[in-house]
Amino acid sequence: MAEVSTIGLDIAKAVFHAHGADARGQMVFSRRLTRAKLLEFFATQPRCVVALEACGGAHHWAREISALGHEVKLIPPAYVKPFVKRSKSDAIDAEAICEAAQRPSMRYAAIKTEAQQAAGMVFRTRDLLVRQRTQLINAIRGHLTEFGWVAPKGPSHISVLASLLEEGEEIGASLPKAARTMFLVMTGQLEQLNEQVALLDKEIATRAREDEAARRLMTIPGIGPITATALLALAPPVEGFARGRDFAAWLGLTPRQHSTGGKERLGSISKMGERTLRRLLIIGSSAVVLQASKRGTPRGSWLEQMLARKPRMLVTVALANKTARIIWAVLTKGEDYKAPVAAAA
Repeated sequence: MAEVSTIGLDIAKAVFHAHGADARGQMVFSRRLTRAKLLEFFATQPRCVVALEACGGAHHWAREISALGHEVKLIPPAYVKPFVKRSKSDAIDAEAICEAAQRPSMRYAAIKTEAQQAAGMVFRTRDLLVRQRTQLINAIRGHLTEFGWVAPKGPSHISVLASLLEEGEEIGASLPKAARTMFLVMTGQLEQLNEQVALLDKEIATRAREDEAARRLMTIPGIGPITATALLALAPPVEGFARGRDFAAWLGLTPRQHSTGGKERLGSISKMGERTLRRLLIIGSSAVVLQASKRGTPRGSWLEQMLARKPRMLVTVALANKTARIIWAVLTKGEDYKAPVAAAA
């Protein structure tokens, strides 16, 4: 019997499937495994390459299987899909993962440590709370409209509604008792969310001050504590990218290509990669563009030339792309950002 050299593992909550192949790609075994028996199975296997899709739980199993001496590789699901022959089952998926891992040009995702995943949870939790806060604000404004009151836009205006909803105030006196009670429930919940978001912001700011790489990233215009620490927690090591454009492409900030027959056709940005980081970079770039529109930019600078001939949103995304390349250079060289000097007229 040929010795297995690559195992494709299709993971799930309770039932897993392993597909083993030799160095020539011939199948050695195809086996269904339960969660309790998974590590026991890999402990008996010879040291080999174990490939998994980079999905939920993959980083945990990658760490556990690596501890048994195997070389674990995580493949983005989009790169596995072309190797699925037909239909869908656990066995077919495991075979496709195994075959994808044997391609010499395959790209892999970096395995995250528990500390990295814990740091990433800070931003996931903050995003969740901010979304819930936005939902509450929209609900309060929508319900007030039904009773003839139009609340100004923005969280700062909603925060004063709790006092105005008291029975003696104009708004509170005009509302039915049941409606006023529900509004007070929502404003109380909104106050709690504001406190929790503020606590998370303080923790993120503390992390940014204590981390040297985060302090270096914050020297780049448009990058604050939240974006800096998010980049370190959610992005793979920049050493894995050959150039800044590759990092920007991973973030989905480069144009999608539709080129054929020697004709180059570029469309909108691909929106691939980590959406949280892409959103943060675009938000930071929009702040830089807004300030440039109000206060002006150095004469002859790249930003001045772009604003003179392109729409603001297009300039914002282009600046986010440029910022991604600067991030790669700053982290690769280990230096602070240095603003370019505009050429003399």
